[in-house]
Amino acid sequence: MKRIFKTIVPFMLALALMTGCEAVKNANNQQKGTVIGSAGGAILGAVIGNNVGGGGNSELGAVIGGVVGGAAGNIIGNKMDKQAQRIEEEIPGAEVERIDDGIVVNFDEKSGVYFATNKYTINNASEETLNGLSKVMKEYPQTNILVVGHTDNTGDANYNMTLSKNRAEAVTNYLEQQGLSAGRFTTQWYGEEQPKYDNSTADGRSKNRRVTLAIVPNQEMKEEAKQQAGEGQ
Repeated sequence: MKRIFKTIVPFMLALALMTGCEAVKNANNQQKGTVIGSAGGAILGAVIGNNVGGGGNSELGAVIGGVVGGAAGNIIGNKMDKQAQRIEEEIPGAEVERIDDGIVVNFDEKSGVYFATNKYTINNASEETLNGLSKVMKEYPQTNILVVGHTDNTGDANYNMTLSKNRAEAVTNYLEQQGLSAGRFTTQWYGEEQPKYDNSTADGRSKNRRVTLAIVPNQEMKEEAKQQAGEGQ
């Protein structure tokens, strides 16, 4: 199991917080929610890959939203830390990252959701993984889920775009069939356009054939955290 904790702070925000850098460096994600405040883009970068600023990403950015700071951010961070831990327990082998207020789960050919070459059918091994994920999602209903499909650059670009769409939608549809509300999902696909790894190597191409999920707090969780922190209207 590989779990990665990281928080990426935009350049200008980093300059403003230079005096607090040492404290942030040694903080866990729950504590970072208090120190860092409103950052953005880190989860988007983890989900998309190399071209966060490209067109067509506004919908995902709107769903993710900004990082909640202060005591409310601390409360959200604690909840998301616990949820990430539960995902690790249910899905051994998946790569789970806690980034800002969210959780990013990467599924490639070696870590949980498998597709045969040129196929998008959810097989038995993938069903087991997704069943574990849906179990955790039911335990934490105050989150929204982004499902994003990618391919490597082998073959025709238009075909790859359709394949990534079909795979991302297959994952979304399967999770909805397990009883998760369709309103929690945003599904996107990029084909070969947003590689995260080097397509010139077999290992890089394998990792680029991936479906990535981002789990982020919904508005209800944010408002509840603000109320608990005494920051509500």
